[in-house]
Amino acid sequence: MSEVVDSQEFRETLALWASGVTIVTARDADGPVGMTVSSFSSLSLDPPLVLACVDLRAKSHDGIVEAPGFVVHVLGRTQEDLSQAFARPGAEKFDQFAWEPGPYDAPLLQLGVARLVCARHATLDGGDHTILVGRVEHVERTDADPLVYWNRSYRSAS
Repeated sequence: MSEVVDSQEFRETLALWASGVTIVTARDADGPVGMTVSSFSSLSLDPPLVLACVDLRAKSHDGIVEAPGFVVHVLGRTQEDLSQAFARPGAEKFDQFAWEPGPYDAPLLQLGVARLVCARHATLDGGDHTILVGRVEHVERTDADPLVYWNRSYRSAS
């Protein structure tokens, strides 16, 4: 079968995939960078690897994929405002929320469900995204309910 899938139909279909919501943060030469990332997944248990897909057009792209390390924040259901702010370009979002420098000098945002500190392990071509693979070096987690995104809306898992 050699059918070309219409990009809008592909987008509409993928909107039906429910996923957790993450923010990836790092530091580049100009300061903190971060963005909401919907394409995040575990990759390997041994070694512990995760992946995040970073849009090539994102202003934070180079700062995130070129940093020696980064932090993945798995958001809780009360952190919708954080997700929305980090979905927009610009460094001013770091002025809106409390954070502190963490490993690799990457910003640590308020702990929601979990935080994973990662060393950059690899980057791969992913079409209009870069697939950033991180080796997980440290985790923190809570029992908070996750923020879920499904069919272009935020949801709660409970």
